[in-house]
Amino acid sequence: MVTIAVTAEPDNEPRVAVSPDTVKKLVAAGCKVRIEAGAGARSRISDDAYGAQGAEIAPTAADALKGADILLRVRRPSKEDLVALAPGAVVAAMLDPFGDRADLEDLAATKATLFSMEYMPRTTRAQSMDVLSSQANLAGYKAVVDAASEFGAAVPMMMTPAGTVPAAKAFIMGVGVAGLQAIATARRLGAIVTATDVRPATKEQVQSLGAKFVAVEDEEFKQAQTAGGYAKEMSTEYKAKQAELVANHIKAQDIIITTALIPGRPAPTLITADMVRSMKPGAVIIDLAAERGGNCEMTKPGETIVTDNGVKIVGTLNYAGTVPVNASSLYARNLLSFISLMIDQKEGKLAINWDDDIIQGTLVAKEGALVHPNLTKSAA
Repeated sequence: MVTIAVTAEPDNEPRVAVSPDTVKKLVAAGCKVRIEAGAGARSRISDDAYGAQGAEIAPTAADALKGADILLRVRRPSKEDLVALAPGAVVAAMLDPFGDRADLEDLAATKATLFSMEYMPRTTRAQSMDVLSSQANLAGYKAVVDAASEFGAAVPMMMTPAGTVPAAKAFIMGVGVAGLQAIATARRLGAIVTATDVRPATKEQVQSLGAKFVAVEDEEFKQAQTAGGYAKEMSTEYKAKQAELVANHIKAQDIIITTALIPGRPAPTLITADMVRSMKPGAVIIDLAAERGGNCEMTKPGETIVTDNGVKIVGTLNYAGTVPVNASSLYARNLLSFISLMIDQKEGKLAINWDDDIIQGTLVAKEGALVHPNLTKSAA
């Protein structure tokens, strides 16, 4: 029988790695699920809810971890956690593979088999396991809801006997999963929405949601997307032209949501301090890239500030974690789909196909060493 451990996350992480629904499916597949008491509390999941689906509630993290074959986490576990697992146990979590290299090497040295969910391939087969998309989707929604609350004025146009309330203008910078959801949410709230991205394929997506696309559409722009669907780093010349266009555009905006991230790099600066100073009093910037330094030059990660000219800049960290009930539910389903690939239900044991493209794409460490190409290249 495969034993799966789930432990409580650190204080700054309210999400949890399993839901009652995924526990039910794992138990039905012949697995034993041990969950640290209180692990789901901040996602409104009680120990009783887990227990009702067949989970064993362990009084401490150590009790949950002892001899487990699989550890499911949201955030990177500690080295001590891994030492308590069965030899060669599987760990699946958002390991932040580009952060704290020394700590990641320490985790690898335990000889646990580490899988980083951030490395999930962007393929049709892996869609149900794509944690970046499931979490970014919620972040994009919540960013607009928070912006509307912080704005302090109505978002939709309202025609009343006393006069007309104008619609708020919302500008979405970066049209990935979070950006597209932000566009859709802002449109549902009645805002006049514009959006920008350096990837040409996003123009049609923006327009399909009823928003206007804003970008310098030159030859470089037409080639600005990787095979994996991510934005390429643009030239200095292009950045200057795009910045000028954006600078003129944001002066009239009421709400700006920034979402631009390049894996493994600091967040690119999209909004300079001068641009912020040109904005109207009461305007709101929600910076979804705050965890990587922010897309706005004036963002203070983890803080909300008001500038001298009255612009509010929100640098909330872990935006998906601000809606933990839904975020945990989706993340748990991502993990369920993923670990189902490596469990032989008939034999009741781990059976990992090392040739599987999803396994290869997410494998970070095996038999004591870091093995992912992105990590071995950076060490060379």
